[in-house]
Amino acid sequence: MNSKGTRKKMTVLVDSWAWIEYFKGTCAGERVKELLENSQDKVIVSTVNIVEVYNSFLSDYSRPDNDRYAEASRNAMEQRSYVYEVDKKIAVDSAKIKHEKKWGLGDSIIYATA
Repeated sequence: MNSKGTRKKMTVLVDSWAWIEYFKGTCAGERVKELLENSQDKVIVSTVNIVEVYNSFLSDYSRPDNDRYAEASRNAMEQRSYVYEVDKKIAVDSAKIKHEKKWGLGDSIIYATA
């Protein structure tokens, strides 16, 4: 809260798993829905999130539905959030994070994006 008693606007990076739960309409996805559809917070994603979610729909559904679902998920992510491209700084930071924390590359890139 700020000095006027109102909540500060935050920047929130929504993880790929959260997007997938949101699109599938699960109980966990309902909590994500509240953030995406009713919050004043700025929602961001990395291009890596788009890759992971898109791939999930291609893998989890049969043709031709998988292409349609994957495209719909990408469009929704782009409409409901700001997409950060992986630039040189994020790439270098990701390598350092991966090395220090022993994380996977995708998680390191997403963390560096935040």
